[in-house]
Amino acid sequence: MDCNDVKCPVHGHLKTHGNEVEGLVVSDKARKTVIIEHGYTTFLTKYERSLRKTSRIAAYNPDCIKAKKGDLVVIAGSRRLSKTKSFVVTKVMKRAE
Repeated sequence: MDCNDVKCPVHGHLKTHGNEVEGLVVSDKARKTVIIEHGYTTFLTKYERSLRKTSRIAAYNPDCIKAKKGDLVVIAGSRRLSKTKSFVVTKVMKRAE
């Protein structure tokens, strides 16, 4: 497949930096954008307990990757692409059935 997207991290000129986050795509309604839900734990020292939290991250979805709702994806930090997007989908770990 021929990808001529400038913002694609694989075929284009977009550089990624920082850590990579693995998460589940919960929404793909917007054009070239997916919402990833990332679960993590944090420790509360006052109560000496762990707390499960989730964060929702908007990420750029290139045409050559085409992540859909239910996919398990890896996203990486990049420069600010829009008001809410500063992450880009780099690969799909597992496709939804």
